[in-house]
Amino acid sequence: MALVPCQVLRMAILLSYCSILCNYKAIEMPSHQTYGGSWKFLTFIDLVIQAVFFGICVLTDLSSLLTRGSGNQEQERQLKKLISLRDWMLAVLAFPVGVFVVAVFWIIYAYDREMIYPKLLDNFIPGWLNHGMHTTVLPFILIEMRTSHHQYPSRSSGLTAICTFSVGYILWVCWVHHVTGMWVYPFLEHIGPGARIIFFGSTTILMNFLYLLGEVLNSYIWDTQKSMEEEKEKPKLE
Repeated sequence: MALVPCQVLRMAILLSYCSILCNYKAIEMPSHQTYGGSWKFLTFIDLVIQAVFFGICVLTDLSSLLTRGSGNQEQERQLKKLISLRDWMLAVLAFPVGVFVVAVFWIIYAYDREMIYPKLLDNFIPGWLNHGMHTTVLPFILIEMRTSHHQYPSRSSGLTAICTFSVGYILWVCWVHHVTGMWVYPFLEHIGPGARIIFFGSTTILMNFLYLLGEVLNSYIWDTQKSMEEEKEKPKLE
């Protein structure tokens, strides 16, 4: 039951997310004490999604090691359920939400950091933690996509799920504003209602695009690998 490098890597990534979450929750930021707490920030929600996803990956690896060679049909059935859940989470949540957080954060940050991550936050959040929340998410999820094949759900059900998540989060942000009179993200204070509608609509479209990008990338990676393996087998067959 020896662990292979990719299984060890998943465990290390899971532990890193646990560390990031613990350090983030330990910070006494004023915004954490207001309505919605940390849960009003997509960055925090994404960290939870990534931690849960890699937790399922590690659980799947352990179950696979324990099930291998046992011949127990019930264990194999439970393992298939775990694999299906792992694949669904990567397709619908971990990849599109993770890439969205990284891309949108750094684009807005580069344009004007005060719009999304005011300098005041540097007094609370160290640089390494900022990168843990907004940078390493991307390479971690790409590593997972490269090391394990994931079966995507049907395109219609996948897009429906990511649309539901996107609209749900937008409604949550609007509700927080309704209750507190403050927008979760500073830049929303400086644009009009029409611009907000366009922005929210654009983010939903972007989420859908990122879902499709993940589907295409997953197929490309594994179709390419399959072709390479077939090429290696050709001399042996001849």
